Amino acid sequence: MAKSSGFSSGGEIQRVIDAARSPEWSVGEGQKGQIMATRDSGEIGSPWVITAVRAGRGMRVFFYRPGDDVQFEGEAIGEISGNPREMGRQLRGYLEDTPLE
Repeated sequence: MAKSSGFSSGGEIQRVIDAARSPEWSVGEGQKGQIMATRDSGEIGSPWVITAVRAGRGMRVFFYRPGDDVQFEGEAIGEISGNPREMGRQLRGYLEDTPLE
């Protein structure tokens, strides 16, 4: 009866998003169940972006610099896994710890 991943429903994606909230990032659901976080870069229309996309039992986390096309795979910076709350905490760690240079 135990679930192997946190993705049995769209509500669980929302739980990951809720746990990932960070004051400097705007976090929400992107296309096809991905999680997308954006942060102002100072350039209009070109934010910093971090996405999390389903991969196996968890999600892969990608980083995009201002001006990068998010339709393509970004720079892989890690993976998150576990229950939705733990995945959200792990994602928040990437949001807060990724150097923006």
